[in-house]
Amino acid sequence: MVTTVTTSPQAFTGGPQPPDDGGGGATEAVLARLADAPIDPLARQWAAAALHEDAENALAACARGEPPPVPETSRPREEPKGQARYSFLSRIEVQGFRGIGRPAALEFPPGPGLTVIVGRNGSGKSSFAEAAEAALTGRNLRWDAMPTAWRDGWRNLHYDERTEVTVDLVLAGDSSPTRVTRTWAGDSVRSARGEVEWPNGGTTSLRGLGWDDELVRYRPFLSYDELGRTVTGRAAELYDTITTLLGLTDLAEAERRLARTCDKLAKQRDRPNHTLAQLVERLRESDDPRAARAVETLTASSIDLERLAGIAADTGPADPENQVVLRRLRRLSVPERSVLTDVVNELRGAAMELAMTEGTKGDRARGIVQLLRQAMEHQQRHPTDTDCPTCGASEAFGPGWAARAKAQITALEPVAATASAAYERAEAARDQARFLMAPMPSWLPPDSELGKVWAQWEAGAHLTDLGEMADHIENVGRRLRSTAVAARREAGARLEDPTDGWADLAEQLSEWVEDARASMRATEALRPAEQALRWLTEQAREIRAGRLRPLAAHAEQVWHLLRQERHIDLEALRLVGRGTQRRVAVDVTVDGAESDANSPGLLSQGEFQALALSICLPRTMVSGNPFGFLVIDDPVQAMDTETVEGLSSVLAEVGRHRQIIVFTHDTRLPDALLRLGLPATIRAIQRDAMSNVQLTGYGH
Repeated sequence: MVTTVTTSPQAFTGGPQPPDDGGGGATEAVLARLADAPIDPLARQWAAAALHEDAENALAACARGEPPPVPETSRPREEPKGQARYSFLSRIEVQGFRGIGRPAALEFPPGPGLTVIVGRNGSGKSSFAEAAEAALTGRNLRWDAMPTAWRDGWRNLHYDERTEVTVDLVLAGDSSPTRVTRTWAGDSVRSARGEVEWPNGGTTSLRGLGWDDELVRYRPFLSYDELGRTVTGRAAELYDTITTLLGLTDLAEAERRLARTCDKLAKQRDRPNHTLAQLVERLRESDDPRAARAVETLTASSIDLERLAGIAADTGPADPENQVVLRRLRRLSVPERSVLTDVVNELRGAAMELAMTEGTKGDRARGIVQLLRQAMEHQQRHPTDTDCPTCGASEAFGPGWAARAKAQITALEPVAATASAAYERAEAARDQARFLMAPMPSWLPPDSELGKVWAQWEAGAHLTDLGEMADHIENVGRRLRSTAVAARREAGARLEDPTDGWADLAEQLSEWVEDARASMRATEALRPAEQALRWLTEQAREIRAGRLRPLAAHAEQVWHLLRQERHIDLEALRLVGRGTQRRVAVDVTVDGAESDANSPGLLSQGEFQALALSICLPRTMVSGNPFGFLVIDDPVQAMDTETVEGLSSVLAEVGRHRQIIVFTHDTRLPDALLRLGLPATIRAIQRDAMSNVQLTGYGH
């Protein structure tokens, strides 16, 4: 959005004319046009919402598809709480402040006219200007840009009795001045207390002047730093200054609010497209069948949001039977490491003891005892059989055989006792080992890692050799235990998320579905919102142009006088952009050449300062400004002699309509005023080493 006002040379006039719309409220003017605007009803609602007193909630309602609380097309204007009265400066008294020690005062005729205070750097002239600004506003723009340590040096070092500034103002209708006093009691520059004393003797706070808004809008102080920032400082500063001056702040804010809302809706519209590819990639990495169904839906030519919402809502386990396995696995017991060690030690101990009995008399005796007992058991089961079942000898089990066998067993048992104990220990060790190597649980998947190790483990139950059994338990048992512990831990972790990782994906899918639905709503809302923004921007441009035109024309008149013989023309002032991109563009041409290269960048520093004055001086001439005075500090720096002469003519002419007070160290300005015979009061200021300030006539 660009508002451009092209200027043309005119005779210098007393001040800019009222705005083309009669000076009424810009917001009210736009609302009055809204009823007949050639836009659809929804766009009309959006525009009205942006202009609403509670615009944020009104715009939010439009975004939700709800009818906003739209204001009337013509709102009654509020009565002013107290009309700020026209004012002139009559006196500035300063003590203990900046470069001024003992009380010193400047007095002025309270009416239109030009007063120039001349003094070298350090003479205290800027202290007067900054003191007057601090008295009325409580701050100083130059201080705000300085480091804290610099600001802390505001109190005069040679005078510590009292730090006070008094400004006498003559308000319209009063015969006596109104006195504004600001006194500093603490060490901080912000520790001041302000008071207003009215001609009738009554006192109030500074708010009683009713100038809170006017001091911002019409600001009757213009320092060298402010002049420099006008065309070279932050881009938005001058834009905001002019917008406030022209009474366009509410309209500019309404336009910015609606633009921000449109940007937000556009981002909301585009968000699902920006996140879709990433979501599909994550879903494809999952083995869950629901993820596959979601990918199929998301990559279809038309996305079924209801089906996606149903898939996302299914947050149960992907495989219920696997949940049973996981719960059992989490409770699975396997032999402790100490038990495995004890069984292995017992197997190897029994094997060693058994090896020590082999081939001994006891081993032979144990064999005979076993054989005789087996023969006796056979004879008892078959008493009629008398032949030997092994060698076939007849009548081997005749009368008296059993008695002889028992006697032989009794005789051999003591000899076989050691060997028998070794064999019994070995058999007990085998039983203990086989008990450990229990079969795999039927619910355990045999193709799982634990299932494969368990199959190896239970195969060891068929071993008979004690050493082989010990090695099997030691090696396979260790693997079984570590695999089982890991499987239990994994089962516990997976049971904490019964969806096996799907819950997180389901949440992301659900959020995307909500974004997609919001995108549909944003798309529907964005069309009328953008139409409303285009209409509002056009209305704002027209009103800005109407209100800027007199100011721009007056600025061109001032520039025409300042430029002297230079062939540099001020072509246009333009209010460009909005939001963070807002700025005032100043177009100049050199020697009548029209080229894209023509810009303020072609100007010298002195010409920059003249251009800044051309823009800032008309501010004091605007209709409605309650300040009949303007205090200018050091406007001459970097100007050449011809420009200074032009400035003297401009200041003298403005002084016919307003009270202009200029502080300068450059004697070229008073000399030019005297040489040209222009009406002005010129005084000189001096300051000694103890901060005592004196005022004399210029040239004395």
